[in-house]
Amino acid sequence: MDFKSVVYNAARDGKLKRLKVFLEHRGKDEVGQLVGAKTHGATPLVMACRNGHYDVAEYLIEKCGADVEQPGSVVFEGETIEGAPPLWCAAAAGHLSLVKLLVRRGAKVNSITKTNSTPLRAACFDGHYDIVKFLVQHGADIEMANRHGHTCLMIACYRGHVKIAKFLLALKADANRKSVKGNTALHDCAESGSLEILKILVEHGAQMDVDSYGMTPLLAAAVTGHTHIVEYLIGIPQLFSRKERIDALELLGATYVDKKRDMIGALQFWKRAMNERYRGDGPVIAKPESPPLVAAYDYAREVIEPEALDDLLADPDEMRMQALVIRERILGPAHPDTSYYIRYRGAVYADAGKFRRCIELWNYALDMQQSMLEPLNPMTQSSLFSFTELFSFMVGEEGRQTTRGRRVPPVKREDLMRVFEKAINEVAKGKQMLDKMGDLTCERDFTFLNRVLVITLHLACLLTRETGEKDSEEYNAFHKELYKLIRINAKGRHGRDALHLVHSEDGALVGRYPTCKFPSPHLTKALLRVGANVAARDNDGNTALHLTALLQPWRPSLSIDLLDAGAHLDAINNDGKTFQMLLPNKELYDSICPLKYTTLACLAARVVKKTQNISRVPAHLRTFVEMH
Repeated sequence: MDFKSVVYNAARDGKLKRLKVFLEHRGKDEVGQLVGAKTHGATPLVMACRNGHYDVAEYLIEKCGADVEQPGSVVFEGETIEGAPPLWCAAAAGHLSLVKLLVRRGAKVNSITKTNSTPLRAACFDGHYDIVKFLVQHGADIEMANRHGHTCLMIACYRGHVKIAKFLLALKADANRKSVKGNTALHDCAESGSLEILKILVEHGAQMDVDSYGMTPLLAAAVTGHTHIVEYLIGIPQLFSRKERIDALELLGATYVDKKRDMIGALQFWKRAMNERYRGDGPVIAKPESPPLVAAYDYAREVIEPEALDDLLADPDEMRMQALVIRERILGPAHPDTSYYIRYRGAVYADAGKFRRCIELWNYALDMQQSMLEPLNPMTQSSLFSFTELFSFMVGEEGRQTTRGRRVPPVKREDLMRVFEKAINEVAKGKQMLDKMGDLTCERDFTFLNRVLVITLHLACLLTRETGEKDSEEYNAFHKELYKLIRINAKGRHGRDALHLVHSEDGALVGRYPTCKFPSPHLTKALLRVGANVAARDNDGNTALHLTALLQPWRPSLSIDLLDAGAHLDAINNDGKTFQMLLPNKELYDSICPLKYTTLACLAARVVKKTQNISRVPAHLRTFVEMH
């Protein structure tokens, strides 16, 4: 019986009687070990506090000596919170009686999770006013921010908890604190639509500052579509300049097109902005000179005359392009919403069967992301993954009719190559970034690189379906790019390179349209042609050949391809296991004709390893001998 699971489950489910029966006849040391043990990352006390079992928590603390500060992992609204102390769990879940018990028993009111979140911030998140008040009375610091720099006031504003916001402001909470990305409580109100709190913040001296993207709360409200916030702010005299009011109205119009799908509403805001430009107080504020026209926007030019606005209603597609042009002008390419809505519009086109428009827009967004964001950014990963799904769908459904009556066209090889080259570029920059980080590199970074590398390999897999005649232009172009990928020598999770990934579960790409699945014999051969290293080892000492032995079902042709390329049949991994040892039975091993791949050099290495001290082996031969 797993004793710690019994204790954990009883605490989690509030089964006090069962807990007592199980623990009361045990020694103090054993009880201490059981209540301090973690199951699924959490202690029994953490789970009792998370689920509001007061009697269980009281028993664990007062009778079993449970540590009131020992943290654990808990799930709230589908998100796993790491390093959450019991007090944080009770505060987040709204259990006031448990909060009082824990504080009375010595729990620190300013204890934090791994993301630097305090119990007070947890209570502010879900609006537990009584807990907020109690924690503050017992010394909770209202200005402690989480790792993103978000304070308790900010989260109360974002979540729309008026009573808590008023309480914190009455305690002189700093209304102008900035997060890591430069946003303030006013930005949070503007983004969430909390007009009542926004008014209170203004009364308490909150400043209309800009965040790291240059966004004022006014623009933040416009980009999220909170019309009532925009109208209130532009109605306050001297709060914003004419140009700021114009930008907000134009951006709000773009939001109405893309987010609310309200063309008439959008046109009204654009007309109001035009009136401000040409008929407002003061000199005319003409639109900036038109930037170079963009092919992805179908060469749309932003309307600059008031009279031309009405014509847009006759051409909804033109109006959608106006929204993208306006948003890019006002927000700039660095703002995530700029590329997000370009991608969104592309997805709408794809759903309508207009794949050409989608591919152009997504390429434009991807170029924007790769030029503005740090390597391996999740947004760039998402764009590359979307391309993989789109191309897989088009390959799998080619010629079939979509729900909109259009036929799915074949994927153009130049489109695939274009994205493949960008994916390789992302892998290269990601590898450079991780190399510079050195010891600071964490598991998440390797996971990100792993994902981009796998996406790149799936694009390569789609390209290997038809590589053209040997030495043809398309054949050479593809292998040249694949060679670049191999030369980067990027390694993702578990230290696995490209050749490892195409022969392992780590190479699985979860998508809706898995047209190209790993392992792929075509891709294996292509990687070997451009010089993929068959002797490379992952963190467990496995070569790609080792990994082929673990595939279900086993594919002998893959193993033979690797052996023909020089893989060593008798190479051992960190557990001392060879390819043969990893196979389910000897019949499978015999089917590849092992004698054909057993060389005299390998046999000699085995003998040397068994009979000689490795220090006596010449330095240039040691690696070869030790791998056998």
